[in-house]
Amino acid sequence: MSDLPLRAQMAVALGRTAAKVSRLTGRGDGSVIGGRIGLKLDPELLTRLSKDRKIVLVSATNGKTTTTRLIASAMTPLGEIATNAFGANMPTGHVSALAAAPNAKYGVLECDEKYVPAVLKETRAGVVALMNLSRDQMDRAAEIWLLAGKWRRALEEAPDTHVVANCDDPLVTWGASTAKSVTWVAAGQHWREDSWSCPECGGPLDREGVNWGCRECSFARPKPEWILHGERVTTPSGQTYELTGLQLPGRANRSNAAIALAVVSRFGIEPETALPLLAQVKSVAGRYTTVEHEGRTIRLLLAKNPAGWLEAFDVLQPAPGPVALSINAQVPDGRDTSWLWDVDYRILRGRPVWATGERRLDLAARLEAAELDFTVVDDIDQAVMAVPPGHLDVIANYTAFQHIRTRYGRVV
Repeated sequence: MSDLPLRAQMAVALGRTAAKVSRLTGRGDGSVIGGRIGLKLDPELLTRLSKDRKIVLVSATNGKTTTTRLIASAMTPLGEIATNAFGANMPTGHVSALAAAPNAKYGVLECDEKYVPAVLKETRAGVVALMNLSRDQMDRAAEIWLLAGKWRRALEEAPDTHVVANCDDPLVTWGASTAKSVTWVAAGQHWREDSWSCPECGGPLDREGVNWGCRECSFARPKPEWILHGERVTTPSGQTYELTGLQLPGRANRSNAAIALAVVSRFGIEPETALPLLAQVKSVAGRYTTVEHEGRTIRLLLAKNPAGWLEAFDVLQPAPGPVALSINAQVPDGRDTSWLWDVDYRILRGRPVWATGERRLDLAARLEAAELDFTVVDDIDQAVMAVPPGHLDVIANYTAFQHIRTRYGRVV
């Protein structure tokens, strides 16, 4: 840190002070305001803080916070890791993460999909992990084909960057295919509704088992080096490892773990070393947290878009276990709730269901169309107390999730 110019040192110091004040006053963890002040004072601060570090960027529509945590955990044998563990995934959060660990030689940074080109240019990241692309917050985010196109152009101009990419997602494959060096991972694609057309030519994509290819051009699934199949992952050398030790539930987290294993292998960390470290991760920024309240065991699940809801349904307690759903539509969530109609809520039939959140009536209209029995409540606590003592799964989108997490326990 002492190698930084005086202006940059002042920017870091003032950013840290602002972050501390934010934490002390209960306004947040300070990662955004600290970075914002730092960048205001020194617009090149992210570039300066990234210098002489080995940086990994992790991006996707869903799972980037979890995968970032898994990668950072698996890389701990290398020493201190700078990382934005709480999901502040724009340059302000990156600055705060790197400034908080001035002596860390490695950085693992979650990156918002839209910011990948800019952050890659600033950090000169040596490894970029790309996992999935699906529509999310379409009222303020770009069409995902445009995002994939921006990835392509950015990676074409980054010859020293190695990409670890999920070849089961056609849009990710297209976005990563201009990189000079790519490790392809067959990590699965459970939500396919955004990838029925070829991003290269617009023709229809044909699927046969795990393979896919365009009917009208040569664009097709690359041959993977790492392969996830069920609860096992096979390495490029042909060795197979069980993922049954993971404490994070569901097929999406097995996909995240497969990507993490491929990434850390770039740093010489073998699966034998990485897997026990992945298994230590139990909860990520409140996701999958279980809290006790008035005799109820509440598990918190975050779902921000149709693809995320599909994965949340995958880890629910078996029917007829109760579930509460909470939907807001604030700026971080996206103002448009029309995406609710893309989620197949019929899977919840036979369960007691409660609908709450600021947009509970929008949610209720969708649940009624799915012919579910449900109850609308004004407040999440009404749903919690309506459940007999025992287990309750709560699925919420971003700001609703944060509200519930704060209310019942901010376990990391």
